Amino acid sequence: MHWRDPFRVRSFRFQWPADLATSWAFEMESIVLGWFILVESGSVMMLVVFGSLQYLGSLVSPLFGVVGDRLGYRRMLYLSRALYAALAATFMLLAWLQALTPMIVLCMAALAGLVRPSDMMMRNALIAQTLPSRHLLGALGISRITSDSARIAGALAGAGVVAWLGMTWAYALITALYTLSFVLSRGVADGPAPTAAKDAPPLSSVSPVRDLQLAFAYVWTRPVLMAAMALAFLVNLLAFPFSLGLLPYVAKNIYMTDQTGLGWLGASFAFGGLVGSVVLSSHRFAFRAAQTMVLAGAVWFAVDVLLAFSTHLGVGMAMLWVAGLAQSLSMTPLAAVMLRVTEPAYRGRVMGMRMLAIWGLPLGLLLSGPLIERWGYDATAGAYSVLGLLLTGAMAVYWRAHIWDAKAPANKPL
Repeated sequence: MHWRDPFRVRSFRFQWPADLATSWAFEMESIVLGWFILVESGSVMMLVVFGSLQYLGSLVSPLFGVVGDRLGYRRMLYLSRALYAALAATFMLLAWLQALTPMIVLCMAALAGLVRPSDMMMRNALIAQTLPSRHLLGALGISRITSDSARIAGALAGAGVVAWLGMTWAYALITALYTLSFVLSRGVADGPAPTAAKDAPPLSSVSPVRDLQLAFAYVWTRPVLMAAMALAFLVNLLAFPFSLGLLPYVAKNIYMTDQTGLGWLGASFAFGGLVGSVVLSSHRFAFRAAQTMVLAGAVWFAVDVLLAFSTHLGVGMAMLWVAGLAQSLSMTPLAAVMLRVTEPAYRGRVMGMRMLAIWGLPLGLLLSGPLIERWGYDATAGAYSVLGLLLTGAMAVYWRAHIWDAKAPANKPL
């Protein structure tokens, strides 16, 4: 398979730039508002609350999966991006009127956070529905490349535009990106409706609540899906807080740098992820999917142990690059494993349930705030990382026959 094959599908040619614009805007917004909260409030607790609110919608992602399976993901995708554009325009107006406050940011972040965690789920579901199965892994790799590259450019642009032109112009650019994404998303196709699974009644014949119960039972009885969910929750709870939500705190209080330094730290993590995505999408290496996701997850936690005690900006950037590489080599095979073993009729709901694992990130952030204030950053980050490494090993032992055995179906080479 050639990497250009997914672009032969018209829907993907619209979805790819739409997703890219959205990812750019997401990253810029996180950097801009995270720095604003920290500077204006001076509180690490306010920062972790802001970071947590962005993932509020992970609690209702399974419901998004139900609605998507019933109504179509194209409609959900372009409506959610219309909401992002409207909220960004409101932020721009408030910044221009100098009326933006940390509390307003938190309230609007909660509103956007109801939808934002499901964006990746909707992207993957549309890719699975609109592309031939032989192109699925290549398209996922390409989609991941756009997200990682957007993290680099969005992190640097977000910090640079605010430092150069101020909050209002930064949000003018963010609003334009969301608007472009909305327009392009209108050209995405829904694809054929998924066929019913052998043991599932038609969606129209059951209530949404029963629909959700069937999906939970489906995941519960499949060890490969349970293992993937467990690993996704672990990295969100114990790894992502220190490379995403707490990065403004690390930049300001550990490395003693400004917005530009924060942008470089975020870009380092994203660049590592980009390299990992390129390696996976090149098809030059025969990775065993489940083994790769576990090993890379363990490496990620090990690197985070070292990162916890780093005090030099250059060393921190290097460590974040390796951490980004490891997270890409872990999370992309994880998504591929889940899509491979899930029947089409359950795909939207299962991927929606996968997003529940994101709730580990706000939980990890909220817990880290008082721990950092009491014990310090290095002790808290080190404890998180060591615990994550131990639990990843325990998970690999518990589901050994399903995710570690070289002959297991989940270890089919990528």
